Amino acid sequence: MPGLRRFPLPLIAAFFALYVIWGSTYLVIRIGVQYWPPLMLGGIRFVIAGSLMYAFLRWRGAPAPTWAQWKAAGMIGILLLSFGNGAVSMAEHSGVASGVAALAVATVPLFTLLCGYFWGARNTRLEWAGIVLGLIGIAMLNLGSNLQSSPLGAALLVFAAAAWAFGSVWSKHLPLPQGAMASAAEMLVGGVVLLIASALSGEDLESVPPVEGWMALAYLIGFGSIIAFNAYMYLLKHVRPAAATSYAYVNPAVAVLLGIVFVGETIGIEEAIAMAVIISAVVLIGLPQWRRRPERPAVVAPTESRVN
Repeated sequence: MPGLRRFPLPLIAAFFALYVIWGSTYLVIRIGVQYWPPLMLGGIRFVIAGSLMYAFLRWRGAPAPTWAQWKAAGMIGILLLSFGNGAVSMAEHSGVASGVAALAVATVPLFTLLCGYFWGARNTRLEWAGIVLGLIGIAMLNLGSNLQSSPLGAALLVFAAAAWAFGSVWSKHLPLPQGAMASAAEMLVGGVVLLIASALSGEDLESVPPVEGWMALAYLIGFGSIIAFNAYMYLLKHVRPAAATSYAYVNPAVAVLLGIVFVGETIGIEEAIAMAVIISAVVLIGLPQWRRRPERPAVVAPTESRVN
């Protein structure tokens, strides 16, 4: 059938992983931080996921990163994972709903355009309109009761989005390892830094986590950090970059729905309107990419994925 030939099963599975699995990680982080200290949770997650990916890639014959590549991957890993994911985990630990966290992180494309401007990139009028609209959405989001009750959580989420965007843009100018080895090295360094921060901040397990805590950790390692990432890399090779990065305006809706269904989270009218504004802004930013037809597939750094 023509439709099936156009959308083969691997593509369908990859988009499912990108939209549903990545969207669900916000809820799983919310569950995980009930049993694990937030920085410790992220540190263990990325050290294990990075170690597994590194060992697998070396077994498949991928070269080990050079010292210069380790330093570059380390800096990006700290920005994206230690600062980005660590801040999201701390925000959800402070009481921010998982859906609201996902919505705040959806502003990463806005910050990415702003950061790119300082490296010589010039935005179109449509992209600037998307940036302005997105900033309005961020302001509206902070008027909602969820973030007003947690000013620290609001600041952490904005910091997470900005750090992720800056790291993503900077990664294009650094000598990172090739392919998935870049992500493995970033996870290892970012995870170690999170564990050091956890120890220095005095985080400690009050008791051994129950089954739910271990299941949340395993889900974040296997599904959130390994399966979904490889699905993203697969899509970058087989679809246009704008399609692969469309998770930015799908994940918030998935996270909100899962939070409502499984843990009884609620969002107010302010958050609902802010969601519509922010998603519209991200769509505006993506329109030029959808229209553009490059002669060859664009190469996007593996670090340009997401915060959670």
